[in-house]
Amino acid sequence: MMLWSALQIILLVYLGLTVLIYFRQSSLVFLPEIDREFRASPADIGLAFTPLDLPTADGETLDGWFVPAATNRTARGLVIFFHGNAGNIAHRLDYLRMFHDLGLATLILDYRGYGRSSGTASEDGTYRDAEAAWRHATQALGFSPGRIILFGESLGGGVATQLAAGSRPGALILASTFTSVPDMGSDLYPLLPIRLLARIRYDSLALLAQIACPVLVIHSRDDDIIAFAHGQRLFEAARQPKRFIELAGGHNEGFVFGRADWVRQLDLFLQQALP
Repeated sequence: MMLWSALQIILLVYLGLTVLIYFRQSSLVFLPEIDREFRASPADIGLAFTPLDLPTADGETLDGWFVPAATNRTARGLVIFFHGNAGNIAHRLDYLRMFHDLGLATLILDYRGYGRSSGTASEDGTYRDAEAAWRHATQALGFSPGRIILFGESLGGGVATQLAAGSRPGALILASTFTSVPDMGSDLYPLLPIRLLARIRYDSLALLAQIACPVLVIHSRDDDIIAFAHGQRLFEAARQPKRFIELAGGHNEGFVFGRADWVRQLDLFLQQALP
């Protein structure tokens, strides 16, 4: 009798977790509330910038910045930066400094529901947000597609890959990114039927075969959130030309700007990728 009661409890817990993940997965994937009030800006690190209000095709308004390249030389290209699932653009100032020092202009935005952007975060919504950024880069800013680098950090890699599959950027860079949300969820919850439950996909692995531009994958063997194997599989799926930079440190520590030799490898990739 006691064994049967214990099995019932285990079954109820299992079913409860299954229902929770199915109906609340948006709140597990998107974390816009983390440190939402943090509002540093590029001016705090000595960079000139233009605030942006980017309109989306479905009526949302996205908060963003355009940071021009150094005034003493022409921009070698433009980075459109897509950040991870937590925080906002104010947490990514070190990236802006790195891109600026490499002679690149940067367009960075908060997804709908993040920072000061309107709306509620969703997978399809982030794809529309990326399209709004692409329109602004190519139309308002006047950059040709071949001079645009799509840079996706963590969840932003899924956004950048989707945009790259439907456009012709100069390069795609995936930093500490997962192959797909179902793959990521299966790593975290191996006993649950995540692939049946997942309504959010971000299936970068399936899209990479369609992408013809040069691809750079950046990942740490020590990543404690997204396993190194995700970066390896993305690199294997990407078409040539492609390059891999192996970082060190955890998911929130092994940033590419953290060491000069990683930045040099990034610079070498850009020299080869951009005309």
